[in-house]
Amino acid sequence: MIEIPARRGKAVRVRKGQRIKVINTKGQQVVDTWAFNADNLHELMSMEHSRVAIGHIIPAIGDALVTNRRRPILTLVEDTSGGIHDTLFAACDRWRYEQLGCREHHDNCTDNLAAGLAGLGLTPPETPAPLNLFMNIPVVDGNRVEIRPPVSTPGSHVTFRAEMNCIVAFSACPQDMLPVNGLAMIPTEAHFEVLD
Repeated sequence: MIEIPARRGKAVRVRKGQRIKVINTKGQQVVDTWAFNADNLHELMSMEHSRVAIGHIIPAIGDALVTNRRRPILTLVEDTSGGIHDTLFAACDRWRYEQLGCREHHDNCTDNLAAGLAGLGLTPPETPAPLNLFMNIPVVDGNRVEIRPPVSTPGSHVTFRAEMNCIVAFSACPQDMLPVNGLAMIPTEAHFEVLD
């Protein structure tokens, strides 16, 4: 099992047919998740294309998330977390924290994606909108979004099957100014493992 340290990013190569299991170790931690075609990083998992492909805004077991070329890249095959994830919110970045009143550097998911890929000697061509695992962003009254604490519990997990050779990147979201990572607003580590 590989740790995604609190407030940090990590990336891994996954072969077609392998599974990747993401564990919410402490239960309330959001894990921003990206996937890129291992042979062409410009083909990447796209939330806007995936919402069209699956017909809803939260992926469910059996749903194939697709790339910006509308090809399956990851299929959700298991979910013990309560099934609440987000496909709407962009990854946090320094500008988001500036808007929230932060005047000094703040760890953020955009930088964590870059750092995770740098660990493999790679550079992201852009920061796509992530699949925000375990993030609870309901659409209220058909048009308004709210930030609520995750419903996931300690040790709950999701598992994906890779539909192509890909690079999967994670960020243990460092948000500590809003209850994205629970009411305590204390980011924690998460874990993942690649399974044959």
